[in-house]
Amino acid sequence: MTHPPLMPNAYTPGAANLPPEDEARIARRARLLGPAYRLFYGEPLHLVRGEGVWLYDREGRAYLDTYNNVASVGHCHPRVVAAMAQQAGVLATHTRYLHDGILDYADRLLALFPAPLSHVMFTCTGSEANDLGYRIARAATGGTGVIVTDNAYHGVTLATAEMSMSVGPAVAPGPAVFAIPAPSHENYPDGIAQGFAANVEAACLQMQAEGIKPAMLIVDTVFSSDGVRPDPIGFLAPAMAAIRAAGGLLLADEVQPGFGRTGSHMWGFQRHGLVPDMVSLGKPMGNGYPMAGLVVRPDVLANFSDKSRYFNTFGGNAVAAAVGMAVLDVIRDEGLMENAASVGAAFADGMRDIATRHDTLGETRAAGLFMGTDILKDGEPDGHRATRLVNDLRRMGILISNTGPLGHILKIRPPLTFSLVHVEQFLSRLETILRAT
Repeated sequence: MTHPPLMPNAYTPGAANLPPEDEARIARRARLLGPAYRLFYGEPLHLVRGEGVWLYDREGRAYLDTYNNVASVGHCHPRVVAAMAQQAGVLATHTRYLHDGILDYADRLLALFPAPLSHVMFTCTGSEANDLGYRIARAATGGTGVIVTDNAYHGVTLATAEMSMSVGPAVAPGPAVFAIPAPSHENYPDGIAQGFAANVEAACLQMQAEGIKPAMLIVDTVFSSDGVRPDPIGFLAPAMAAIRAAGGLLLADEVQPGFGRTGSHMWGFQRHGLVPDMVSLGKPMGNGYPMAGLVVRPDVLANFSDKSRYFNTFGGNAVAAAVGMAVLDVIRDEGLMENAASVGAAFADGMRDIATRHDTLGETRAAGLFMGTDILKDGEPDGHRATRLVNDLRRMGILISNTGPLGHILKIRPPLTFSLVHVEQFLSRLETILRAT
């Protein structure tokens, strides 16, 4: 499969007429950070401040953020900032000392999961959480084989990068990684649930033919890098049954869909009526503070803990615990999961309404405040048009990105504090651009 660049809307040096000071800053960045880093947009942004759903550049111009799920409860939320500062001023140490903060947070977090998922292990990033999940799966199953979707993204460690097909040809998948088509109507015209499960079974058979034992199926439960594929509700259950029948486990990657973003549930896997073996958490957990974790069934963890110690210098530190608790407080007190459901539904309806007037927009797929909209030309996917639209929106003060194997899908996942007013601002500016093209 041919993949586009990891960031299809990335800045290309020399392609934009930038002020000399920005050109100098970009050159300095390249000299200091090296060539592997990328900048968003044809005209890179120099941001200096964030508040709520807004980001501000050095001239004070406000940009409506419809992309950053990292700041899940809004940029620089005062309750989260206060919790971080207060705890940092008292104690910041790790889990090898007794501290009530991490235990209180673990209690609070685990209460949001089905009862069988009753242990949590803390990390700093979602990549670490998925890597740890793979280590545990190998210990629990005796296998090494991993099944992923064909444009997945699961992290930046060696193991998780090899599971991330969207990274592209620069990092080849490992010999025990087996990619299957993403759950879409195009890939499974006879039924997503049955077709996806059948491909999980086929991948397990291929592993066995190559002398590899299955360890796990790992899925982002809204399949965001595959183009945002959250439906039909329940389609993941047969795939979970298939991997378990082959002796493997299901790791639900909730780094992007978790913490109420889908609106109907706290976790994306709950939309499918199942209980996975492990659940990885990340970015939104700390609202920008590096905090992540893995929630796991005790029986799955047993073999790993019998043979290995787990320790993470910063994962689960006292400041992280305070931040994580504040994030949960804000989600509850501000009704952000309910907000994701109502505002997300209105947002999706608005996108579908615009599509009736502009054939550039194709299907919109949504679960709460997580949406993917196909960008088309003459009815066919058009990644170049999507990239132009992303950059046009940036010039209109809207921040967004594109995703999918062809780069033709708008990826919309604003902070959970997004309101109907913000939806209207986005839709009106989008339609202004479409009318002009």
